[in-house]
Amino acid sequence: MIERKVKTVRALERGLQVLSEIDRRKGANLHELHLALGLPKATLLRMVVTLGKHGHIWQRLADGAFLPSAQRSRGSQDITAQEIAESASPHLVRLSEQVAWPSAVAVPRADHLEIVETNAPLLRLDAIPLGPVGTRLSYLHTATGRAYLSACTSDERDAIVRRLRPAQEDGAGERLLADLISVTRERGYALREPFHPWPDRDWQAVRQDGRRSMAVPVLLEGAPVASINITWLQRRSETATVVQRHLAALKRAADLISGDLALKRAVG
Repeated sequence: MIERKVKTVRALERGLQVLSEIDRRKGANLHELHLALGLPKATLLRMVVTLGKHGHIWQRLADGAFLPSAQRSRGSQDITAQEIAESASPHLVRLSEQVAWPSAVAVPRADHLEIVETNAPLLRLDAIPLGPVGTRLSYLHTATGRAYLSACTSDERDAIVRRLRPAQEDGAGERLLADLISVTRERGYALREPFHPWPDRDWQAVRQDGRRSMAVPVLLEGAPVASINITWLQRRSETATVVQRHLAALKRAADLISGDLALKRAVG
């Protein structure tokens, strides 16, 4: 190739630097980009907005970080936690405009679920600080976990329950769990109550934090890949009132996330 003295496009160079820095860090906020690249924050803001508009990056609600779009690195048909978070983010924004209480999306892990995105920062309710990203949620003691357990296959649920079952379990806890799953399926959403006796990381917290939650699964081809919830203060709203007012919006958000994930899988 013959080298020629051709001027480069400075704005494009800077945009590529920003994209490379976000890729290198696997996510960065505006201040971190400012320190790393020495560019004014106003300039950086225009660049990240442009990169996001063209699908190269997205901004997580939970902490404001800019992350590489999962679509740029898809190598299989498996949907990743990052893709779920990216797909959920705009729908959580819309949900925050319809419901005055915060929501979170969590994905399954071996013995817990992990929050991957939340709209809590948009609502700024200090009494309900959902998250941060990476927070672990109980399968047994949260509506989010129960929604997932009620939607997954019996084989997957049995494997999860085996990891959670106490050594001295006498069968009562397992029967109660079966009843909870049956009720959840029948009514179409999960709640925190009634409490379950098996202890884990959230066993005491759900009894003491003054919150209530409802949740539904996010499905892909009929199988759950995540759960989405709404959480409120018990002293401020009755469960029946929140369900009546906001269950439809919660289910609609779950369906929209599911639709986006299905489209990503189809074009991936």
